[in-house]
Amino acid sequence: MSISNSAPVAWLTQEAFNRLTAELEHLSGPGRAEIVKRIEQARSEGDLKENGGYHAAKDEQGKIEARIRQLTELLRDAHVGEAPADDGVVEPGMLVVARIAGDETTFLLGSREVAGDTDLDVFSEKSPLGAAIHGHKAGDSLSYTAPNGRQIPVDIISAKPYAG
Repeated sequence: MSISNSAPVAWLTQEAFNRLTAELEHLSGPGRAEIVKRIEQARSEGDLKENGGYHAAKDEQGKIEARIRQLTELLRDAHVGEAPADDGVVEPGMLVVARIAGDETTFLLGSREVAGDTDLDVFSEKSPLGAAIHGHKAGDSLSYTAPNGRQIPVDIISAKPYAG
């Protein structure tokens, strides 16, 4: 009996892949070494119960390890390279303009990591909205069920590959 991983693969630009790979390499090497050094230094200061520096360093270590796991999984499963075809079909890696519940909004469908430091809104293809519009094209009208149970109307105005 085989178990298949049906999780969608994230699409990343080459730039995003390179940036995230560099972050992972830093966190896995110098980042880990620095936090271990800070923990050892704080530990040498005595009583750990009331040692704020020690607890802060341990919290930081937990965050670094979580980010390392997140990046490792994302980069292992990512599809890197060219943006999706400019065919108006909504899929990960597309910049979508849609009228949602009457309000026009522009967002990237895919991973927050692709948008980097931009102010661009990002919706995962796993989100209720993302799942509903995935595979539809410009000109389509549909609705999706929001987490609160309400039906939200969506008109897809355009879908273009995100250039970064």
